[in-house]
Amino acid sequence: MTVKRVTTVQKFEKIINSENYSIFIFWAAWCEHCRMITPVFEKISDSEEYSNVKFCKVDVDAAPEVAQSAEIRVMPTFIVFKDGKKQGGLTGADPAALQGLLAKVDSESF
Repeated sequence: MTVKRVTTVQKFEKIINSENYSIFIFWAAWCEHCRMITPVFEKISDSEEYSNVKFCKVDVDAAPEVAQSAEIRVMPTFIVFKDGKKQGGLTGADPAALQGLLAKVDSESF
């Protein structure tokens, strides 16, 4: 599955209000840690294991309204949503922590 770029608050709200899980990476082009973890996020999105999860990314500089709506303060930030509610999240570029967050999605253990 490809990672969907989200550029408007309307798209963001439509995705997070879904009954399915979605995970967002909030990143910036100038952020070195973001550039390190984004390829990992994109590779994971291609995994069959997470085919039921919508992977999305938000460039905080290109879509500041979306970042503000999600109350983003640090990049990179990962947030999992389902039914309009934040289920979990993490900050930083730690591939193991990202896998751990997705394992919670897979087991629905939020």
